Formats: sequence, structure tokens, C-alpha cells
Amino acid sequence: MDPAQAAHAVFHVTPYTGYVYPNETVVPWSILIVIYPYLTGLVAGAFTVSSFYHVFGMERFKPVARFALIAALSFMVVVPLTLLSHLGHPERAFNAMMTPHTTSAMAIFGYVASFYVILLMLEIWFMFREDIVHNARHDRTWKRPFYRLMTLGSYEINELTRRYDHKWLMALAIIGIPAAHGLHGYVGFVFGSLKSREWWSSDLMPVIFLFSAIVSGISVLIIFYMLISLIRRVRIDEDCIKGMVLALWGFLMFTVTLEGVEFFALMYRAREGIEIIREYKDGPLFWRFTVMQIGIGALLPVLIMTLMVYFRTAGRKLLLGAFVSASLVLVSVIFMRYNVVIGGQEISKTMKGLLDYSVPYFGQEGWLMAAALLSTPLLFMYILTRFFNPWDDTAPVRAGGAHTRDSCRLGAGEQAPVSEGGASG
Repeated sequence: MDPAQAAHAVFHVTPYTGYVYPNETVVPWSILIVIYPYLTGLVAGAFTVSSFYHVFGMERFKPVARFALIAALSFMVVVPLTLLSHLGHPERAFNAMMTPHTTSAMAIFGYVASFYVILLMLEIWFMFREDIVHNARHDRTWKRPFYRLMTLGSYEINELTRRYDHKWLMALAIIGIPAAHGLHGYVGFVFGSLKSREWWSSDLMPVIFLFSAIVSGISVLIIFYMLISLIRRVRIDEDCIKGMVLALWGFLMFTVTLEGVEFFALMYRAREGIEIIREYKDGPLFWRFTVMQIGIGALLPVLIMTLMVYFRTAGRKLLLGAFVSASLVLVSVIFMRYNVVIGGQEISKTMKGLLDYSVPYFGQEGWLMAAALLSTPLLFMYILTRFFNPWDDTAPVRAGGAHTRDSCRLGAGEQAPVSEGGASG
């Protein structure tokens, strides 16, 4: 950490008095390490929604199943960039892969991330192979050479090839479920295995990270699906929204319960130095944890979705409630990541003092850099959807949002859009 960044970390002695170690006057894991588990969580959650349809056959998730995979790949590509941007010499990161150390949880991340990126690319290829072949034959734009390259020399489309594609798609999706969840559980394991930090050292940390990842991925898909539908001027499939709301509602209640159990277990154990954690809970952590993460970000959306389910909300109220709930959950998860990563370092290892850390706006570890990394997946999503159309514009919508393709248009008499490459979803 450079001197300019270190100036933002100021140590304050608390009434419980004591000292800190010399290396504790700075916060080495800063905002970029907060963004890292946040993005991996979106990957795991988006892939979970895709698996609801591709593996478990839940038809109501079909409208977002293909887009969920594209979103997962877009987020996953950016995940290593957060770590590389944090390093002073990012080129040295490849040494961990060329000279692996199997006893280090951090050293094996390169292999885990590479495996999952390849798995997502293969699954997307098998999912869109028929569209790729169609565009390689009929596309008349500059994208035709790309589609021809993506065919890998195979232009045959028949029932046999469709069964073959479906077989491999199903196999990759099944493999991807433990891979996606293991990817984010691994992030929780990195924190939970650090005995030097009382705030982190918990057997529940990997599980909490995993379930918070699922709720964040479901939430971001709800928001993206609704916004993109408005941009494309197509009616939102209410049955799909209801399915995602129910999934978000169930997983969120379980996540809040886990976080409460983990927090109260920490208080109940009352190990040496618990006084400083209690002061932290009533001081800086009160607004970030109690108010934002738990109150506004978790309990409020649980209440909103409970009322929606109880009163069988539909129409505009359903869409508004889903959008607001999903937005609040994303806020809760980003606060959870911040409270864990930064909060765990604000508590002194001597358990007798607190650090006051403020994130700079500019520089390698600033808010601007974090915002840029959070925005980068949107660019990848836009590019990928220009080549692979993830929307099923030709199939009629099921009962629950029962309307055909023509009635999906907001404007009466409008014709359905045709993708640039002629690909159908």
C-alpha cells in the first residue's frame, strides 16, 4: 500500500485501551477485495437461476435462462481483474499458476476461475450452436466470419445433433452447479479459515457467502430482465418474475437466519476481546450492519415479498415490488461484503482498538476504480448479446403471463424485432 493510501487509515484508541501491531495501522484489503466476492456472488447466483430451467426443468425460468448464462460469464471474466488491479505487480500473479502451491487457498484460485470460465464458454456454445450455424449460413453482416469460426467446421443441424447438444448442455449444467457454488464457497472459506481475525473466523462464513451469493444473483437478474424488457419494449413475463421472487424470498430468509445465527454465536462465545466487538457493533457497525445490511437491505425486502406472496400480488404492483426488493437485496449484499472485508480489518488483532478506514475516491484502491470494475460486466453483456440473442422471441408465453409473441408488444400492431444476425432465441 502506498503512503497516500495509508494516510486514509487512522487508528483510534478505544476506552478499553491497549496497543496494535505496527502492521495494523493500514487496511491492506481494500474496496477492490470487497468487489471481488460481490462479483463472484453474482456469478454463482446467475448460474443457479439458469440451472433451475436447464437442470431442474422449471419452465417459468425459461425467459431468463439463456441470459443468466451470458450474465454469469460476463461477471466471471471481470472477477480476476479485481484481484489483478489490487496487486502492485499483477504480472506476478501468473507465478501462482506456473508454480502451484496446493496448501494455499489463494494460490489455487487461478485454476478454479479458469475451469469455471471454460465451463461457461462451453455451455454457452452448446446452447447457441443452432443459432451460430444459422447465422454462419445466412448472416450478411461483418459478424459472419465470427459465426463461421464458431461453428468449428460443423454445419449439421438435425434431431440427432439437437439431442447431442442437449446431452452435453445438461452435463455441463450439472457439473456447473457444484462448480459455481464451490467457487463462491471458496471465497467464504478464505475468510472463515483466518484464525487471526475474530470477525472472520467462523465455520458458517462459507455458507453465508454462498447463500448471499444466490440472493444477489437472483436479484441482479430480476433487475436486468425488467430493464432490458423495457428497453426492448416487450411485456415482462409475470410468471417468470413470480418464480424469481419466490426463489429470492426463500433464499433470503434462510440467509438472514444464517447471518443472525453466526452473529449471535459470536456474541455468545464471548471470547477474550469481545468488548471491542460489542463497541464496534454499537458504533461504526450499527449503521452499516444493523440498519443497512440487516434492516433496510434484508428484513424490509423480506417483508415486502411476504406481503406480495400473501396477497397474491400481480401486475404492476408485482413488478414494482420485485424491482424494489431486488434492489434492496443488492444493497444488503454489498454492505455485507464491505462489513466482512473492511470491518474484519478495522478490529485490531489485539482486540483492544479500532481502525477508522475511509475509502479514497481516486487511485488504484478508490471508489472510481471500484465503480469502473462493477460497470465492466455491463459492457461484456452488451457485446455478447450482440452476437448471441438470449431472448426467446418466437415461443408463446405460458399461462400466468399468458400471451403470445404478438401480444407481448407494448404497442399494438408492432412487429417483433429481428436480431442483427438473424438468431432466434
